[in-house]
Amino acid sequence: MPCRVVVGTQWGDEGKGKLVDLLTEQAQAIVRFQGGNNAGHTLVVQGEKYIFHLVPSGILHPGKRCYIGNGVVVDPEVLLGEIDRLGQRNINIGPDKLRLSERAHLIMPYHKALDLAREKAKGKQAIGTTGRGIGPCYEDKAARTGIRAVDLLEPEVLAQKVSSNLDEKNFWLAKYYQAETIDPQEVIDQYLAYARRLEPFISDVALELHQLLAEGQNVLCEGAQGTHLDIDHGTYPYVTSSNPVAGTICSGAGIGVSRVDVVLGIVKAYTTRVGGGPFLTELEDENGRWMQEKGAEFGSTTGRPRRCGWLDTVVVSTAVRLSGITGLCVTKLDVLTGLEKLNICVGYELDGQRINTMPASLTKLAACQPVYETFDGWDQDITTARRKDDLPANCRAYLDALEQHSGAPLAVVGVGPDREETIVLRPDML
Repeated sequence: MPCRVVVGTQWGDEGKGKLVDLLTEQAQAIVRFQGGNNAGHTLVVQGEKYIFHLVPSGILHPGKRCYIGNGVVVDPEVLLGEIDRLGQRNINIGPDKLRLSERAHLIMPYHKALDLAREKAKGKQAIGTTGRGIGPCYEDKAARTGIRAVDLLEPEVLAQKVSSNLDEKNFWLAKYYQAETIDPQEVIDQYLAYARRLEPFISDVALELHQLLAEGQNVLCEGAQGTHLDIDHGTYPYVTSSNPVAGTICSGAGIGVSRVDVVLGIVKAYTTRVGGGPFLTELEDENGRWMQEKGAEFGSTTGRPRRCGWLDTVVVSTAVRLSGITGLCVTKLDVLTGLEKLNICVGYELDGQRINTMPASLTKLAACQPVYETFDGWDQDITTARRKDDLPANCRAYLDALEQHSGAPLAVVGVGPDREETIVLRPDML
């Protein structure tokens, strides 16, 4: 299977990092194809916790090469900090292990300043961005004024672009947001220092991936966030600024669509969301608090508590359709252990009619009522299960319903946070 893609089926934070870590054993290359350091992957390996924001989580495996594709927006300070922190834990990362696309756009200090100023100005209407400058960076990319990794290698080009961009950005910061302006020369000097360290990592990632696939090597593509944060298909405007659906590997990594063999969708056994936006199955009772506490539902990037609620298969089945998901991988099933009753949303009711899709109109979506099926819970420890038959009957019934209403077969079930705490149902997909 030369090319496999891993995407989130909900609002991100589904536990994609653990599956990528599992799949990396069969891959020679791991590539991140969209998003920025507003996303985080958390892994627990032999009791050790690792958090990744830009570096693909496959970096923990020896003999693998990781790639940051052109669809990712990269904050050089964050990337270098992540490389240094991993080095302090004896995971040394050089150009032989990590490659950065020369076409990837860079997050600049003015992107972060604008991001924070806008959210502050919106007050209670704020979207809930991470303030990392992701959106403004993608805006400049679309406006054709962005700064790319390749510009770090041409100091005169970098200086001209920074100066030109700050003429406009400082106007907005000072005149509209009453915020502090940014000195162009300070930014230029700062990024030229980053350039000296990053130059060996910068390459034509799309070409390198093409050559690997042509040789029959296995490439694993990991997305950030989740389907319903997709700027086109998500709960707009409460979305991210990129496309977390599987098809983005074509534009975000330069991999042809005909190369894709398997698309794996990660689904948390319940639902979480960070920031604002609609969430029909959200719980603000003891069940929601149980999920938040037992699941340690706090953002790996921001530390913000995640909103928690029942599993919504309308959300998941929509993701299955949009990304052509061939197999589902369930995470955090163990968090539900101990709950007496469990609900799964299997549809919505809108104006007296049953629907099985999410309306684009947030007004209509807010008017929807979730339709639930209720299941008996289980209290047996499931973390030692390695086959589906090892699970309690009520647990298996819950998984069967998830599979039935989501429209894709289960490939993997995670029964605990560690790499080994996994049930593989479809090894052919791995």
